[in-house]
Amino acid sequence: MPELAMLVVSSLAFPSIASSLLPLASATVADATVGTAPDVIALSTLDLVGAAALVLLAGATSLALRLRLEGQLALGMVRATAQLLLVGLALRWIFAHVHWGLTFGAATIMIVLATRAALQRSSHTLVGAFVGTFATLVLTAGVFAIAGAALFVGAEPWYHPRYLLPLLGMLLGNGLTGISLCLDTLLATFAEDRERVELELALGATRWEAARDPIRRAVRRGIVPIVNAMMVAGVVSIPGMMTGQILSGTEPVEAVKYQLLILFLITGATTLGCVGVAAFAAHRAIDEDHRLRRDRLIKR
Repeated sequence: MPELAMLVVSSLAFPSIASSLLPLASATVADATVGTAPDVIALSTLDLVGAAALVLLAGATSLALRLRLEGQLALGMVRATAQLLLVGLALRWIFAHVHWGLTFGAATIMIVLATRAALQRSSHTLVGAFVGTFATLVLTAGVFAIAGAALFVGAEPWYHPRYLLPLLGMLLGNGLTGISLCLDTLLATFAEDRERVELELALGATRWEAARDPIRRAVRRGIVPIVNAMMVAGVVSIPGMMTGQILSGTEPVEAVKYQLLILFLITGATTLGCVGVAAFAAHRAIDEDHRLRRDRLIKR
């Protein structure tokens, strides 16, 4: 089912999960592919059962306040457990069979599902938006993940799934949020303020001149979340990836380096992703004859 497959993206997109898959800087790939890092405190089943009691506490609160969320809480707990276990088993198998075909096959599935998630979050969509968003994520998150694994982390081989897939997951998890906000803002402007856009086109403006201000606002809205994340990193909170690596046994300063690398990669990929998807959407929404194509705009 799509929801089950989406866990491949969402689990890797959570920084604390994805960062725990990145090996220690001093460890070799061979050591990292089997077993647990030496400084990791392994959790027992009893530990997880104890943590699950907190969810039961949330369910009891729902009953007491008549929120009617206890069923959803129980279902969410069961589904999260089952789905994450399946993801863990799948990743264990992929990590044990280092092959570029498996790595890029998993990466393609992740990008397809991230594209679907980005479009579902938008209140407006566009005919042909899937292809444009998919291509944008490949050229931004995909390329940046490869660059991060090959050039900055120095993975050997560069397509090693233990490095490439967590990096890609974090870039997709953060990038699709920015792209979704950008696309939603731009298409909502075209749909709700179409008279102004059409007036500018009627007065002789080109498609890019008419779309310039809406694109600027949309790209800004898509980038603001990652800018805010960088501003408070290490001050208001310890970022998730850094926390995950410290818990997995990484020396704190080394964890900071990885966190900075990820923040910089996310910022670059999100910015270029927002620009790319906004340019594509404007190109599709306003045709070569400089007409706003209302028939291509779809409100959910």
